[in-house]
Amino acid sequence: MVVDSSMSASPERFSSGPVLLFDGECGLCNRIVRILLRIDRGGRLRFSPLQGLAAQGFLRANGLPTEDFDSLVFVPAWGRREGEGFLLRTDGAMAALRAVGGPARVLAGVLAVFPSGWRDAGYRWVARYRYRIFGEWQARALVRPEWGERFLE
Repeated sequence: MVVDSSMSASPERFSSGPVLLFDGECGLCNRIVRILLRIDRGGRLRFSPLQGLAAQGFLRANGLPTEDFDSLVFVPAWGRREGEGFLLRTDGAMAALRAVGGPARVLAGVLAVFPSGWRDAGYRWVARYRYRIFGEWQARALVRPEWGERFLE
């Protein structure tokens, strides 16, 4: 996982705002989360590992796989997480980039030029090989301790 539970915030604290659910054991996924933390100067985006209690509850409530972590999930408003408002794979990644703003918003615009089928095919290819290339994540301290408050667990 990204942070230890003593640094994370309770899920109830995030009554609204976007949350990105990601594979907490994936080296690539955790590196991307750290990049998003660094560029999200407004601290708008929150995070939860797919293996955690909050994310598992969300996955079950929305009929999504609870054992397959090949897709990230973007929940636009954690306080209204019931229903179909979530986004998967590249649509979720682009929504997360838009949420953090700045140069990330430009990258989301560039990705949007490509048809979703192409984007998602590329996403699935990277997801298939991410552990071979980037390995399993070895937990380490966050660069800024206050970032720990942006994780549901």
